[in-house]
Amino acid sequence: MNGDVRTILVINMMHIGDLMLVTPALRALRTAYPDAQITMLTDKALKPLVAENRNIDKCLIYDKHGRGRTLHALLKFIAAVRKRHYDLVINLHRNERASAIAAFSGAKRIIGYSKPFFSWFFDKVLQNPAVAHHIGWGPHGMFPPYRYVPGWKHQVEAHFDVLREGAGIKEIDDRGLELWVPIDTEERAELLWETEFQPGEKVVAFNIGASWETKRWPTEYFAACAHHLIDAGYAVAFFGGPGDIKLVEMCTHQIPEQHSDKIHVFTGRIGLTMLAALLSRCCLMLTTDSGPMHVGVAMNVPIVTMFGASPVPGFSPYDSKDILVQADVPCHPCGLHTCPREGEAHFACMRGITPEVVLRYVEELLEKYHGTPARELPPHPGQYACRVVKP
Repeated sequence: MNGDVRTILVINMMHIGDLMLVTPALRALRTAYPDAQITMLTDKALKPLVAENRNIDKCLIYDKHGRGRTLHALLKFIAAVRKRHYDLVINLHRNERASAIAAFSGAKRIIGYSKPFFSWFFDKVLQNPAVAHHIGWGPHGMFPPYRYVPGWKHQVEAHFDVLREGAGIKEIDDRGLELWVPIDTEERAELLWETEFQPGEKVVAFNIGASWETKRWPTEYFAACAHHLIDAGYAVAFFGGPGDIKLVEMCTHQIPEQHSDKIHVFTGRIGLTMLAALLSRCCLMLTTDSGPMHVGVAMNVPIVTMFGASPVPGFSPYDSKDILVQADVPCHPCGLHTCPREGEAHFACMRGITPEVVLRYVEELLEKYHGTPARELPPHPGQYACRVVKP
């Protein structure tokens, strides 16, 4: 099949983390098809994450939150894709828009995940074993009732299955999550770092925001960790997007040293590639299940993360040096965006993961890696299964 494939389109237009989890598949494709022209189709806001990716030749951008919101815009975009006459289209996210673009792309071969109806136009459709499935009827306390089945395989491995079964790739070149930072961004990051931090200062990154309420560790818990680290001599850097600003303000106001020069807030101030560049200079990242967590993985940062409602197998950090603290409650993982339980059971998944427990693993990684900046840590190819612990 390799000799017949000269042009490839890979589709994923969802979120930061979703796109980062596609990058190992891009590496595997480039190795399997060294002479093919590989194009990555993604959302306009996420372009910086793959613009410098050395495993692709082009970025194709869809403005899903802007001009691309209408059906007319989608149809016009599909028409433009058809004119490119791709040999192979690989859809790596099962939503309606991506499924439609793939289904009507006019490619010689179409593979990947798909919504019903659109799947009729695919040559090979695969289920995504990384995501949750809502199966049949069952007691869940929701309407309509369903049985929630969490994913059972990591998303990276699920994407590799698509390449194996749909594209016939037998040998997978897996080098983990990858992200390249533009040279000018690196230069600006160095200047910003020199402005914000003392020479040789050890910095721990905090990412406290998340897309779901049930993915967020309590702000007072993050504040307790920040207090402990500052007392131990570390600086603390808060990251996140504009939507996390109020959350970070709430957290920093709960830190006894809230006016200390050891606290640095970058939340809402920097873009995605600057985030990556700054994270590479940190010695550890304390984070929720979020897109920035996966950016941290790509930048080789030792990570401690807390998973409440999130299913562990599908979206854990893809790196063996990282530690995931998993909720030890019977309802984990629920996959719900808000907690329906009341009283002491409300949000027990995250509240049961105490700062004392998390700091135990934070201190373990800081001691193991000696507070070394992530960019100075050696690579460890092939070691991607993170350590999962329960309180």
